[in-house]
Formats: sequence, structure tokens, C-alpha cells
Amino acid sequence: MDRVEIVHENLTTRLPAGDFPSGRAPVPPLTGIEGVALFRAQCLSRALDRESRAMQKAGQGFYTIGSSGHEGMAAVAAALRPTDPAFLHYRDAAFQIARAGQVPGVNITWDMALSFACSAEDPISGGRHKVLGSRALMIPPQTSTIASHLPKAVGAAYAIGLARRHPPEHRLYEKDAIAVCSFGDASANHSTAQGAINAAGWTAVQGTPLPLMFICEDNGIGISTRTPTGWIENSMRHRPGIRYFKADGLDMFDTYRAAREAAEYTRRHRKPAFLHLRTVRLYGHAGADVATSYLPREEVERDEANDPLLHSARLLAEEGALAPEDALAIYQETCARVTQVAAEVIQRPRLKTAADVMSTIIPPKRSCAPTNGPTPEARAARFGSDMKAMDAPQTLSKCLNMALTDLMLEHGEIILMGEDVGLKGGVYGVTQKLQSRFGRDRVIDTLLDEQSILGLAIGLAGNGFVPIPEIQFLAYLHNAEDQLRGEAATLPFFSRGQFTNPMVLRIAGLGYQKGFGGHFHNDNSLAVLRDIPGLVIACPSTGADGARMLRECVRLAREENRVVVCVEPIALYPMRDLDEAGDGGWMTPYPAPDERIAMGEIGQHGDGEDLAIVTYGNGHYLSRQAETALAQAGTRTRIIDIRWLAPLPVEAILQAVRDCAHVLIVDECRFTGGQAEALMGHFHEAGVPSFARVTAEDSFIATGPAYGATLPSKEGIIAAAKALVEGRS
Repeated sequence: MDRVEIVHENLTTRLPAGDFPSGRAPVPPLTGIEGVALFRAQCLSRALDRESRAMQKAGQGFYTIGSSGHEGMAAVAAALRPTDPAFLHYRDAAFQIARAGQVPGVNITWDMALSFACSAEDPISGGRHKVLGSRALMIPPQTSTIASHLPKAVGAAYAIGLARRHPPEHRLYEKDAIAVCSFGDASANHSTAQGAINAAGWTAVQGTPLPLMFICEDNGIGISTRTPTGWIENSMRHRPGIRYFKADGLDMFDTYRAAREAAEYTRRHRKPAFLHLRTVRLYGHAGADVATSYLPREEVERDEANDPLLHSARLLAEEGALAPEDALAIYQETCARVTQVAAEVIQRPRLKTAADVMSTIIPPKRSCAPTNGPTPEARAARFGSDMKAMDAPQTLSKCLNMALTDLMLEHGEIILMGEDVGLKGGVYGVTQKLQSRFGRDRVIDTLLDEQSILGLAIGLAGNGFVPIPEIQFLAYLHNAEDQLRGEAATLPFFSRGQFTNPMVLRIAGLGYQKGFGGHFHNDNSLAVLRDIPGLVIACPSTGADGARMLRECVRLAREENRVVVCVEPIALYPMRDLDEAGDGGWMTPYPAPDERIAMGEIGQHGDGEDLAIVTYGNGHYLSRQAETALAQAGTRTRIIDIRWLAPLPVEAILQAVRDCAHVLIVDECRFTGGQAEALMGHFHEAGVPSFARVTAEDSFIATGPAYGATLPSKEGIIAAAKALVEGRS
């Protein structure tokens, strides 16, 4: 008999006999009637766990990580409001079930069984994953097992407070809501969790409202690795800015008491709380995991003897609310009902085609209030003396700064955040004066933690804001890229577009900085971004393009719920000249506020038919320099600026090069994983007769005089172009 059946047999024999584990007497304020309702939720959670394993054995279920031993979370749900956004641990089925009891019209048994069966009718993911989640229950789906949802929970709590001061058009959370996030004791050790907890305390001690409730479900083990005794309490009890609460998660009365106290503290004071719950893990970690293969049998049996359902039945019996035999009847009736539902859901349709699966990658559009843009009076007041600069050619950094000012004037829901973006105005001055123009609430100087920056953005986006986070350097993104890949990009996919987190992430990136920083500040790899489904990547190279594209990026986020990354070439921020010192050839006038470049709209300079150079970013700048020498050699050239790196505007590019004899790709990213790889494939498939590429080497970037040694150069582009045209490549 496996451990699942052993736990089941223990219940069916011990419940009628009143053979209960010892424990404290029930404590207020939970009543007996309320306790019976929670016991029903706990039984349903257990029955669903048991049935999911039966479904898997029959080939009708596909993922069996369960909640058995963590049923105390039902009491936590009861202590909260169903409008409090909850970012849940994967063992929190009991929480979702109990919350469903607070919201009319939710058939939670049917809904969760559909999820187990990966049915296309699953109301949260549509069969894409077995996830907890519900739009009606304000539970965004989480697929994380390592607490990567904690940073966005911090952001959600911040968004609740900020929305009181700056109500966004698409606000989702109630004014007095609190954000809730749960995780295990093992996950609490992950850098993501530690960063989020630190960010919450850092924010709270400064007096910023942050209504957030952390819940650590401490079962003492992470798969097979034990958590040291007392570790969670000793590491969390005295964290600055965070109030610590503790309860026995096996005792629904004690859990409800502590959860209610923590929730009331957080809601009243708008400060974070940490609720530490003792739990047990039944059935092993997940699936076919057998706990007795790495734990002593007596330890496994000791946890099974401490079954929270037995504790609940004891407490309710002592309270006079439920006789032991009635507790057994509830459990058996629940198991029978779940088995019947399971037999029905396996008949429901499942996803079949790639199109079915991919249909939710792109989130649905949303209706936004129309705007006529900022008024001349408002612009004059905010820009001040900078209004005079609009008539003169400007650098990329200045045009981006002006565009951000206009956009923030037009859309009050735009929030900027990042390291040094406020008082300093960004490392490269792109956000200069914005904090003085719009205040500290809308231009936020964050702590030095990229995961927290992106988590703040994701959380703000979930409550109707349009966040524009900044990562100082592309290389720093790698500290936090899972916040894009595993959290932001997957949310509409796993929620059928019911939850979205649109944003415009600005990253100062790419190479060509002379004598500064080496590979930490010059990173020419976009591979980590290119393969994230649904992500939009913009890369402007001139000031006018930067302003127009940034406006489109904001429109995509605001109206189409897209996650957009705008990669801004660092070396081009201050660039003034093109061919000769003092020529001002790379500066452009700032375009009118209503001008934008649509996603997928490429740029073209020249109309030569001998050679088309397809490029972007710094490659655009270098190719324009090379154009002069090529013209002198008699090669008629056109330069195609891709601008949008994802989704790659393939048809527009092919159309732009169709009447050219040769095509040269200039890609400042590396040979491996760069944009050129995809472009070479597209040109081959389209039958382009003559094409080649110039790329960076597969190398990190050096500091000092060798900064450009591994990167494409003007001279290298000229040489490659001549070789291609002359048939030597």
C-alpha cells in the first residue's frame, strides 16, 4: 500500500474511533460553525489530491504535486477578504477552496478537477498547466516553486497604496485590500524570496504604505533536504519593518487567530506582516516521490499521525460542533463526489493543436479612455526651459527624456522606477528632471536589486498602472531575467488573458562604450530576450526614432497589455556626429507628441539596388558611416533599420530588400544567438540569392582600447560589403 492509501486508511479508521492526536483546546475567534465549513474545505482539498493521483495512474491526470498536510491554509483564507489578491504556494488548494466558499457562483470542485485533467475548459489556464488560480477569487495563477512570485507580491502591495494617491483607469484591487503571498520554508531560502522580503522591509521602514502579508508554510523539508530547526523563526522574527506572527498550521483555530491578527495589522497599519505556519508534508514531495526512500519510516509515520484533518476533527469535537462519525461521513461523501466529478471531467475536451496552446500568448486588448495628448500649457509648465530645445537637433538620450515627459503628462498611470532614476536622473541622464516634474510617487528610486525592480513593475501593472522600469545595464538583467520569462510573460498564457502585467522595460545595453566597464557595462547578447514568447523588443538608434518608438511601446503596454523591452544603445545616447567631428549628423529634432513608429515598421535610408544592409542599433550607425565609403567605391546602398527585434518584422524586411542584388546583415550581437541567425534562415527560406553577415565574436567585451575588438566596425562592414558584391564572400 502506498503512502496515499495509508493516509486515507488512517483517516477512515481513526475518525470514527475518535483516535485523535493531542493538541490545544480550540481558541476564539473561530466558531464551531465556521470550523465545520473549513473542515469541509480541507476534506475537499485532500480528496482532490487523492483523486489526482488516481487520475495520473489512469493516464488521465498529468501533474500531482498536492496540498496534503497544508490544509490549514483554509483558515488563512477565512481570515482574509476574497478581494485580497493572493499569490499562492503550489500546496494551497485548501486556501482556494475556502475562498471559493466566500464567492457565490464558483464550482470549485469542477474547476479544479478540470485543471487536473488539463481540460481546455479549465477556467484559469485552459488546460495549459495544473495551476491554482481564479479571476473570480482574485488569485492570479502561479507556476513558481521557488518563490519567484514574491517580488510581484511586493509590487502588488505597493500598487494598492499608490492607487489611493494616483488611481489608475484599470485599477483591479480594492482600496483597502492587502496583498497575500505564500511559500514554503525551503523556498524562503531562495535569493528571490530573500530579495522580496528585504525589499518589503526596506520600503516599510521608510514609511511607504505596503499592505503585504507573507505566509511561510513550514513543513520542515524541501524535497529531501531538511530545514534546520528554528531556522525560519530565527531568521524572520526580527526583520526590520516586518511584524512576525506564528501559529500551528495543523490547528485551524490557532491558524485562524494568527492569520486574522496578521491581516488586521497589515490592513490597519498598511505595513507588511510575516505569518509563520507549522505544517506537515504528506504523500512525499510530488508525483512518484517516495519519502521513505530518503527519510526514516518512523519520521514519515509521525507526520502522517499528525494529519491536520485529524486535528480539525478533534477540535470540532471538543467544540461540540461535529461528532467524529459525522466528520468521517463528510470525508467519505467528499471523496465519493470528487471521484464522480473526475470521471466526468476526463471526458471534457483538451487542447490539441499548436494554435490552441499558443492562443493565449498574446494578451487581449483593453479599452482605454481616449486622450488628446498633453496640452501646450501643461507642456510649457513641465518642460520649462527645455521647451526651447525642441526646435534644435537633439541626442538620443535627450529625445527619450522629452518623450518620457510628454508620455507622463498624457498618462497619469505611467510610473518610472529603477536604480538612480530619480535624484540622479539615471546613469546616462535619460530620466533627468522627471522626479522634480512628476514627484517621487511616479519616479521611484528603488533599492539595488533588479528582481525587486521588475517585481515592483509586475505588481504595479497588475493593478492598472503602466510601469516603465529601468535596468541600468543589460548585463544586470541576468540577475532577474526569470521575472520576465517565468512571471511577466507567462501570466496571460496561464490565465487565458484574465490577468496581465503590461510594462515597458527600458534597458541601457549593447556595446561600444569606449574605455568603460568591460563586459559588465557592455553586453551585446539579446538571446535571453529573443526566445521569450510574446515579448516585444524595440531597439531605437536615433533620437527621433527613440521618441516615436517609446510612444508605441507605451501604447502597446497600455492598450494591448503587452510586455515590451526597449533596448537603448548606450553608446548612442550622447552621439552627436556621424562622419566628422562637429557635423551633428546623428542628432535629430524632437518629433511632435502625436508621432510614433508602429510595431513592425522598419526604417530605410537610401534606395540603392546593389546592396541592402540590414541592421539595428549601433550597427545602423556604423552602416551609415560605411555607406559613404561604399558610395565612393560605386556601390549603391540602402540601409534597413529593423528597429523591432521581436516579433521580427520578416515580411517588411523581405519587401525592403527584394530588388537588391545583395544583402548584408550587420549584427552587433554575437555570432551565436544573435538576430543574424534568424535573418540568415529567413533569407535562405525566402530564396534571397546573395546574402552574408557581419557579427560580433562569441566573446565578452574588453575594457580599454580593445573595447571594440570583438565587435563589428565601420571598416569590417566595408570589407564584408565589398567581398559580397564582388562575389568573394
